[in-house]
Amino acid sequence: MPRYLLMVNHDGGAVEEPMDAWAPEDIAAHFDYYAALTEELVASGEMVRFTPLADPRLARIVRSDGVSAPVVTDGPYPESKEVLAGFNLVEVDSEARALEIAARISAVPGPGGIPTRQPVEVRQVMTDLAFDL
Repeated sequence: MPRYLLMVNHDGGAVEEPMDAWAPEDIAAHFDYYAALTEELVASGEMVRFTPLADPRLARIVRSDGVSAPVVTDGPYPESKEVLAGFNLVEVDSEARALEIAARISAVPGPGGIPTRQPVEVRQVMTDLAFDL
């Protein structure tokens, strides 16, 4: 069965204020929606992994030539307005099902229950090698 990586991007979308400015009930509704969807996908056997990522302001970029000391800089894409917020790895019957799940993720509620409409990039996994030791 094919696996798809659903990359949840944050680009501001329909929600302009950062989550730390949302009302507590809106934050709870947002995470309750994700929890319910995750439980559903785990129960159906489609969820392989769900991994939210930390604030992109904490990200670092490492560049190395393999010889000199690596250069470490702040942030993933400082000139970009879009950042990867997290990802889901699902194992589904078809690309259509992966797109359906991505649409539900994109519709996660934001402030006032308005769907955030965050873009979710869907890419099929070509090879999945496990390195968990």
